Amino acid sequence: MNKKIMNQNINIILAIIGGVFLAMQGGFNAQLGVQLRNPLMASLVAFFFSMVFALLMVLLSLKSLPKASVLFGIPKYLWFTGALFSVIGICLYYYTIPKLGISTMISLGLFGQLLFSVIAGHHGWFGMPQEPMELKRILGMVAMCIGILLIKEN
Repeated sequence: MNKKIMNQNINIILAIIGGVFLAMQGGFNAQLGVQLRNPLMASLVAFFFSMVFALLMVLLSLKSLPKASVLFGIPKYLWFTGALFSVIGICLYYYTIPKLGISTMISLGLFGQLLFSVIAGHHGWFGMPQEPMELKRILGMVAMCIGILLIKEN
């Protein structure tokens, strides 16, 4: 097996593991939200400890600090918009998992991600390569809708 295919397979496995971890954190933090009786408080706790863990990982892996010119060259909105959407999305997960169930919520959340990513990819948003809307992408989304209907408990 050539190196490019092997690297691609490793990336696919890592993406699947990342998805498993996101589903696990949603389950754990939804439980925390139920225990605290406040999904926003669960989000605050989760993001605080996420920051602590990210800081430790950065400190252990950082080879050099970015130059000031790089930091000042970053558009101001990029410093906070991803975090804002992350907090809103995660809060919605923690709020809806106890109400819908983890498999229903995660499958609906994944559908939302897929729908947005297909549209964003088609238009090349966020400076990403354009991925034309093709019949196979549309069929994939229809297949996912059918899968969600099959997964949904009621």
